[in-house]
Amino acid sequence: MSFENEINTLFQAGLKLFNDKNFYDAHEKWEDLWSDYYLKDRLFIQGLIQLSVSFVHLKNNNMNGAKSLLNKCKQKFEGFDIQRGIDVKKLLISIQKVQDNYDHINSSDDFNWNLVPSLGENIE
Repeated sequence: MSFENEINTLFQAGLKLFNDKNFYDAHEKWEDLWSDYYLKDRLFIQGLIQLSVSFVHLKNNNMNGAKSLLNKCKQKFEGFDIQRGIDVKKLLISIQKVQDNYDHINSSDDFNWNLVPSLGENIE
């Protein structure tokens, strides 16, 4: 498998896992991508990792961790427009809706899971 194919395979695997709401495994795939390859868009990949782990923390009722990582991922996504087929501007709007919901809940039981962005449907 070529270098580019390996990168794309890891990215797409993480994307599918995230969209299936398997956030921990998505973060693992993207972390492999982030740590094993020094990519030009490594901040974008790191943002995806942090977004995934935010939802892992939420599932574990760690609201402080969920909020913290959501804030960090927003910072990583700044400056990106469309990256790897994802409309980052639309993604940031979705993340803001998640953040607004986080600010009004005390537990994952109260979270509106329909607010989780579906990555890949943000394509222009």
